[in-house]
Amino acid sequence: MLSVILILLVLILIPVTAFLGFRHFENKFHADVRENLERISSVTPGNLTEQDILHLPAPVKKYLHYTGVVNRARLNSVRIVFVGQMRQKGKEWFNFRSEQFNFFDDLARLFFMKAKMSGITVPGYHKYQDTKASMDIRLFGLFSVVFEEGEIMDKAETVTLFNDMCLLAPATLIDKRIKWEGIDNHHVKAAFTNGGNSITATLHFNGEGQLINFVSDDRYAMPDMKNYRFSTPVQEYKNINGINIVSKGEAVWHYPDGEFTYGVFNLSEVEFNPVLK
Repeated sequence: MLSVILILLVLILIPVTAFLGFRHFENKFHADVRENLERISSVTPGNLTEQDILHLPAPVKKYLHYTGVVNRARLNSVRIVFVGQMRQKGKEWFNFRSEQFNFFDDLARLFFMKAKMSGITVPGYHKYQDTKASMDIRLFGLFSVVFEEGEIMDKAETVTLFNDMCLLAPATLIDKRIKWEGIDNHHVKAAFTNGGNSITATLHFNGEGQLINFVSDDRYAMPDMKNYRFSTPVQEYKNINGINIVSKGEAVWHYPDGEFTYGVFNLSEVEFNPVLK
């Protein structure tokens, strides 16, 4: 009888412990978000004007006009929710939902993902702040599965942050930390620096003014910590509150044996200059 009771207690305690561990882990993300939202709560951004974009290459100007961000509020932050699928090479796709907050004064990217793997929800927190990055993935929010930090992560997440700025926060492309080099009517090169992290990317535009691809050779694939070309081809745009923004895209590694799509991202929600709630 005692053994039966013990088994029942274990069966009850496991899901409760997992739930509490998950909540505790996710609350770290929410605490970091709140701290940053409080920091910028007194900032009232002015409008992005034609004068602000005069220094940009022609394709970038056309893109900003296409998106509709000119003569609207500048961005100091954005909240983004994705749903989609991801995979590693040689493994099956898994579903995920992510929520992230990006901040553009003191640059930060706080990205929390809930992945469904073999029927189990595995949370992961990617944090990039004060020029430093970390990736923390935990089973039940308790047991570390993957933890990465260091110079390679710092540089990789600088690429990811700049990718977000280009695709999901185009009003930030007036940032003085970006140095632009025009190539032709459909391509520009950008050098982006945050502290000691400097990366480059090539942006591809179509005739309509849409940004249709972002390519960088400065990002590392975390499974093997090797440097491969990284790109994010875009499939769709949609209009959200008057802004034309990417609604579906892919994340691709260009391995020596060919291109490998490792992520499919569908935009679920976006909120520009979110306020503390």
